[in-house]
Amino acid sequence: MNEHKVYVRVNADFDREGFVHPKSIIWTNGREYEISKVLDIKHMHASKAGGNGDRFTIRLGGQERYLFYERIPELEGNHVGRWFVEV
Repeated sequence: MNEHKVYVRVNADFDREGFVHPKSIIWTNGREYEISKVLDIKHMHASKAGGNGDRFTIRLGGQERYLFYERIPELEGNHVGRWFVEV
């Protein structure tokens, strides 16, 4: 199986200390999936699809999944990164 990145919209909250808390994923077809829990956050390589960033281990629909925040240093202003999942 050939894994690849699917870039998605993510609704997230940021607390006063600057920590991000993803709340839901909006898939490419517009369907929204609630993240019931963030289980772990690590700076990791996306081993299946390539790239690296902050890997959020999340509970989504009763299953554990990885959600990545890929920082893009060459982008400026409001564009500092984007979210993806491996499929």
